[in-house]
Amino acid sequence: MEEIETKHAPSAIGPYSQGIKDDGRVYVSGQGPVDPESGDVVSDDVREQTAQTVENLAAILEAAGASLDDILKANVYVTDMDDYEAVNDVYAEYMNEPYPARAAVEVSRLPIDIKVEVEVVAATD
Repeated sequence: MEEIETKHAPSAIGPYSQGIKDDGRVYVSGQGPVDPESGDVVSDDVREQTAQTVENLAAILEAAGASLDDILKANVYVTDMDDYEAVNDVYAEYMNEPYPARAAVEVSRLPIDIKVEVEVVAATD
């Protein structure tokens, strides 16, 4: 098991790793729309939040030797299901077919005041 950490994605805000690589897979912890340099949420706009979230995922995947194209499974958490279409539109701009398996759920809150969080599992071999 190998810890994945990069300065190109936000630091963990709790006792967890940005990612863990093990047996041909990388498990990326939930990422949100935090600018890795400033530590600030990028915007109130859910589209901009989704784009930054995926950019953060991409940075961690790259540090693990993978890319967005290697994602097998994604879990998307939104605080308002009315944002689902906007999140989907931006998500689709970053993903290629065949699309990863995915779940999308509405949650009442996230650890910081954001509208979207995404976690993924990707192949690394």
